[in-house]
Amino acid sequence: MKILVINAGSSSLKYQLIDMKDESVILKGLCERITAKGGKLTQKTFDGRETEISKEMPTHKEAMQLVLTAMLDKEKGALSSISEIGAVGHRVLHSGEDFKHSVVIDDEVIKICEKNAELGPLHMPGNIACIKSCREVMPGIPMVAVFDTTFHSTMPRKAYMYGIPYEVYEKYKVRKYGFHGTSHKYVSEEAGKLLGNKNAKMIICHLGNGSSISAVKDGKCVDTSMGFTPLEGLIMGTRSGDIDPAAVDYIRVKLGLKPEEVVDYLNKKCGVYGISGLSSDLRDLTAAMNDGNERAGLALEMLAYRVKKYVGSYLAVLNGADAIVFTGGIGENAPLIRGLVMKDMSYCGAVLDEKKNLTRGETFINTEDSKVKIVVCPTNEELSIARETKELVTAK
Repeated sequence: MKILVINAGSSSLKYQLIDMKDESVILKGLCERITAKGGKLTQKTFDGRETEISKEMPTHKEAMQLVLTAMLDKEKGALSSISEIGAVGHRVLHSGEDFKHSVVIDDEVIKICEKNAELGPLHMPGNIACIKSCREVMPGIPMVAVFDTTFHSTMPRKAYMYGIPYEVYEKYKVRKYGFHGTSHKYVSEEAGKLLGNKNAKMIICHLGNGSSISAVKDGKCVDTSMGFTPLEGLIMGTRSGDIDPAAVDYIRVKLGLKPEEVVDYLNKKCGVYGISGLSSDLRDLTAAMNDGNERAGLALEMLAYRVKKYVGSYLAVLNGADAIVFTGGIGENAPLIRGLVMKDMSYCGAVLDEKKNLTRGETFINTEDSKVKIVVCPTNEELSIARETKELVTAK
């Protein structure tokens, strides 16, 4: 079975075609500037054949038609017929409280997604538009919605509720939802295989430009750092993470921002970018720190310190852990951050091997006598979506 995995935003569409016989990537591509001038598709097959098409894409329908054109191209594509696609897996941001797992898409699922669009106004309209377009240009091919939030749906109420009037939660569904669920699910399963214990107590640190941590027990999430939106939790590339709500209103008044502008400010102008005044890219900040830039160094220290605090709190939630797992662009590739996070963690039985920490790829980076394993486990969100899609469509 070949599965097409789609991650659509309001103006972009990323896709991968995966052969589920061996879970290999046949091709991957990107549509940019959907609904805007200067639309472009780029695609690359597993054997290096590249496609670039410049064409306007007024809607997601035109984008999907262009994707099919590129995949079916006799010279640079990888399909002879659309019928070779066994199913399509769509990454969808928000499940609200309506879905606890991935679902096969039908008209009712789309209606529920449209109802929940207000919970993710930046991403959900693009997700839904692409689903509708795919159903139109690929009739008869089963499609699955894989939600970014459902892995966290196993959190108990004491973890996902906020300290607000219960009636506000009931009426408006204001609560912690958590995000990056496809990554946390994939990594928890893969780390369980590495540990030889799928029920291990794990703290998964997905660290990238957007970052989140989850506490996992018996393969289920019991708490996570992101909240009602992805803004809560860790200090990230441009997101502030946790901040006193009263400070938010104070900042708004002092900067003369409208309420909707202050949320945008906290999402796009803060984090390590705001602290350093330089960049949200860890490589730039590390280079600047090594050149003596104190604010760049402070930004990196603050990023790691916030991760350490959450790891500590989840050690308490889990009553200890079998493993602390690093994944994501930073988690997988930044020994500096891993080292700062794991410094002085021997109290919980986790001891980092400084030499192993410098190695790349999937590996254990703890000392031999460390009671808690420290693991680097690369994530693969597209494969996670493909696996869930295959499981659902073959079960029908």
